[in-house]
Amino acid sequence: MSNQQIHKKFSDEQVIAILENYLTKEISAKEAMAKLELGRSQFFNLASRYRDGSDNFTVKHKGNAGNRKISKDASSLILKELKKEKMLIDNKAMPIKFYNYSAVKDALGKVSVSLPTIINFAKVHGYYLKKPERKIHDRVVLTDFIGELIQHDSSHHLFAPDGEIKWYLITSLDDYSRLLLYADLWKHESSFKHILSVENVVLNYGIPHAYYVDQHRIFRYVKSRDEQSHWVNYTKFTDDSDPQWKQVLKELKVESVYALSPQAKGKIERPYQWLQDHLVRTCVREQVTDIAAARVILKNEVECYNYRRVHSTTKEIPMVRFETAQRERRSLFREFKLEQPNQTVKDIFCLRETRVVNGYSQVHFRNVALVVANAKPGQRVDLKIYPDPATGVTDIRIWQGDTFIESHKVNRLM
Repeated sequence: MSNQQIHKKFSDEQVIAILENYLTKEISAKEAMAKLELGRSQFFNLASRYRDGSDNFTVKHKGNAGNRKISKDASSLILKELKKEKMLIDNKAMPIKFYNYSAVKDALGKVSVSLPTIINFAKVHGYYLKKPERKIHDRVVLTDFIGELIQHDSSHHLFAPDGEIKWYLITSLDDYSRLLLYADLWKHESSFKHILSVENVVLNYGIPHAYYVDQHRIFRYVKSRDEQSHWVNYTKFTDDSDPQWKQVLKELKVESVYALSPQAKGKIERPYQWLQDHLVRTCVREQVTDIAAARVILKNEVECYNYRRVHSTTKEIPMVRFETAQRERRSLFREFKLEQPNQTVKDIFCLRETRVVNGYSQVHFRNVALVVANAKPGQRVDLKIYPDPATGVTDIRIWQGDTFIESHKVNRLM
């Protein structure tokens, strides 16, 4: 197909999307040429023309492209949306770094203006930021099976600007399929919030082979950083002490893999950026102020990402790729089964503490005295703590070795 004939099969928006994927190195030149059905010289000529930033880039014949100007009303609407975009970008509390011209186009509703026209309009009026070259990651993680590696992270941003409060977005992503297995918003971050994400993944998909995380203290004890913590013996070396989250993974026999640098987390940062971008813009458009409404939007965006969006790297819809791997038995997920002596999932996906029963047959936890009727003074007992965010009730299950003693419920979250 020649450059002169490409307009018969592709729209300007489709060509620009493919060229953007090529220029940001999400696809190779060979893949881009195959998608556009162009020869080498034709493709590089087209890419060069687009890269030069011509305000009149189009694949249409000049005679068909015309010189039709944007109407005054359309110009006002575009300018209004671009100003909103600039406000988001300028607010450093938000995870928005670049203009989303597709979002501007969607916001115009029934006003018909092409994406290239909006981009050209933005360039003329100073609403354009060139995206930087994508950096090569220090560590590239390649997998061949679903469940082989779960990318896990959190982000703290002003996701709903009208709410004026930052929330935490916790996300787990299957590395092979790029399926978002878990995503939720929380007002506060804690070890237990991350444990809840593991519980959700395991109960819905099975036990994965490994989790890939950064070196945040929730995930890893690092001597040079954490030795002054009141609960850690300063003589311990890195990984000599297991944080609560890692204790859960160890019981499940799941490996913990740590990113060597922030750049190494790049693979999950891309889906994060897409999700954050859409979440913020929808919250702005719908004037969301509370986390419950934002969670509904997040659920819809995750569904769109998982079931309808073709991933730029795999060239497949994440759920389709995930289900294909399941059918072909390319999965390292293990079936979750509750094994003795555990009696409930709360005995696994929980916080763990150890206490000694005092002379009054009590143990203390967070300024709460619990009477342990079935243990003798001086005995050491294990507390398995499950602060249920849905009910506000904290379930404290007391064990002695492999023997369950009793449980207590405290009507407050930790």
